[in-house]
Amino acid sequence: MPETTVAPTRAKVLWLARLEYRFHSWRERRARSRGQKPTITPFPGYAGPDWVRVLGRVMIVPPVKRTESGEYASVRGWRSFVAVPIGYAQVTVTIAGVEHEVVADRGGVIDVRLPARLEPGWQTVTMAVEDGEPVETRAFVVGPDVRFGVVSDVDDTVMVTALPRPLLAAWNSFVVDEHARQPVPGMAVLMERVVREHPGAPLVYLSTGAWNIAPTLMRFLRRHLFPPGALLLTDWGPTHDRWFRSGKVHKLSNLRRLADEFPHVRWLLIGDDGQHDDQIYTTFAGEHPENVVGVAIRRLSPAEAVLAGGRTAVNDHVAAGVPWVSEADGAGLLERLQDVGVVER
Repeated sequence: MPETTVAPTRAKVLWLARLEYRFHSWRERRARSRGQKPTITPFPGYAGPDWVRVLGRVMIVPPVKRTESGEYASVRGWRSFVAVPIGYAQVTVTIAGVEHEVVADRGGVIDVRLPARLEPGWQTVTMAVEDGEPVETRAFVVGPDVRFGVVSDVDDTVMVTALPRPLLAAWNSFVVDEHARQPVPGMAVLMERVVREHPGAPLVYLSTGAWNIAPTLMRFLRRHLFPPGALLLTDWGPTHDRWFRSGKVHKLSNLRRLADEFPHVRWLLIGDDGQHDDQIYTTFAGEHPENVVGVAIRRLSPAEAVLAGGRTAVNDHVAAGVPWVSEADGAGLLERLQDVGVVER
């Protein structure tokens, strides 16, 4: 009986994944017939002393009007989802004068680790598709002497979204003007304080949000003075064995990857109690206590918790063996982190 129930489910999801790819291929043909060409939307990545994780996405993007100041005018969230992803596109990545030929995945996402020796700090990488103009992106190179880093969730941690509730998530993602999105009070100050106190420390924004919202997210972070960092988002839609990608698996797998890539770095993990961050960080800290300096969980208000579908807080953090603090905003978290010695007073 188990075999007869599992096999049809896998086949059904595989069929859905193929259908999704065919739909995007049809959209690509229509866009190209109108003379539109693919371009690369770059995302900030990170790097070690002899390698770089390059991130981006190949898409055909509809034009968006800008204001006189260069800002995007009245950008609704749905615009991020009407771009056409170009699956399996051939991309040329140039790092320190050396060209690498890579292939995007089925959804047009570029996520590759390439060999390179770069100086610590932000460094420039270029990408090009179909002999188009090279597009610049950046990667933060973590020096071999760095021992501290920050991983932060996005939704309801730095940006007020109440994302877990499906209808409100759709409203925030597709309808709300990006200029109307609000930051969580005090979080930008907390982030800036922590990275300034640890020169050379990497900052990674790890979210279950779709890559479609990455440009909007980067503009949001700049507008509200959050320090720059690498973005690790995910792709919506079916996989080879699931109807939808697992956000928990996405976060945990990337945390484990960071621990493997930077075994000498201890991470401050920042999240909230409305999207399983508490559970995910508990699991990771239990597995890699030597890679966690502390955990800071933003506590949602009662109204936010209702919108988020409840809290997912873990009450017992003894097994994690690291400082664990919780407060309602960035200012409170900063004070608690100072109390436990993670941040200096």
